[in-house]
Amino acid sequence: MAFPLQESKLPILPFSVLIIISILGRSLHASDPPLTLDHYAPTCPSVFEIVKKEMECEVRSDPRNAALIVRLHFHDCFVQGCDGSVLLDDTITLQGEKKASASINSLGGFQIIDRIKNKVESECPGIVSCADILTIAARDAVLLVGGPYWDVPVGRKDSKTASLELAESNIPTADESLLSIINKFLYQGLSVTDLVALSGAHTIGTARCASFRARIYRDFGTTSDRSPVSETHLNSLKSTCPATGGGDNNISAMDYVTPNVFDNSFYHLLLKGDGLLNSDQELYSSMLGLETKNLVVKYAHDQVAFFQQFSYSMVKMGNITNPDSFVNGEIRTDCRFVNA
Repeated sequence: MAFPLQESKLPILPFSVLIIISILGRSLHASDPPLTLDHYAPTCPSVFEIVKKEMECEVRSDPRNAALIVRLHFHDCFVQGCDGSVLLDDTITLQGEKKASASINSLGGFQIIDRIKNKVESECPGIVSCADILTIAARDAVLLVGGPYWDVPVGRKDSKTASLELAESNIPTADESLLSIINKFLYQGLSVTDLVALSGAHTIGTARCASFRARIYRDFGTTSDRSPVSETHLNSLKSTCPATGGGDNNISAMDYVTPNVFDNSFYHLLLKGDGLLNSDQELYSSMLGLETKNLVVKYAHDQVAFFQQFSYSMVKMGNITNPDSFVNGEIRTDCRFVNA
């Protein structure tokens, strides 16, 4: 397998480096964020119901919207913490994160957050942050397609800044090695267990041909169990994503079995060697991924365990803080722009 062989050239040293980075990552986010479950109880008690109703409409109109919001939340939290920075448009004085290579062709759902924000503002003007709206919406998105429920701590403020540079460096990519992705999660204070559980969000959503072309024309045949179903699926992928001649923006479901249902089917596909993205399949197939492989097996055989860990890991990720936003942040009236 090309990917593991490439990784196997790495010395043992990165593991010790990762441990150091893990400690540093935890220190970056060591203080408990000032978030509570009842932050809006006295000022905007209807916010959770408003977000829920709007997300119900959005997911009912297109189940794929659920994955868009979860992905948007992930990208937000991995750059400056969960501060709504990913929602900012470029201006003369601010360069946003939307044009980062990992975001420009993969992020969507901005209009959904805009619509929810407008509803919340009409009910509770100047009270609820865009960062909180996105975090609540991500929970509701998962729930609406069959996933688990979790309580969402709130009280975030919106950042007045964004970082294209951090978006380029912090967001894992589809062709990244397992060790590199683990590194990025540890830096955020997230464990290997969090990585495997949060990757389970790929049980919903789609990926662009440009993200999986190398996988289907190189490693897929090596990892797949080559069952008739797998062979049929691979042929379908190749028709969607030609080896040459364009088609970069053609899409395919990351979980071709139950693409619009949040379940543990994603892990079953990894066991079969049918993961669409190299970065996903490496969780099970990498020679350096003993811990990740064991977790993939666990979640494939126990959906309850997956749901429990996913809920815990989503709260943990949502608690990644931007300390500056709590001091200098604001409640944006328009999620796309810093207040005038």
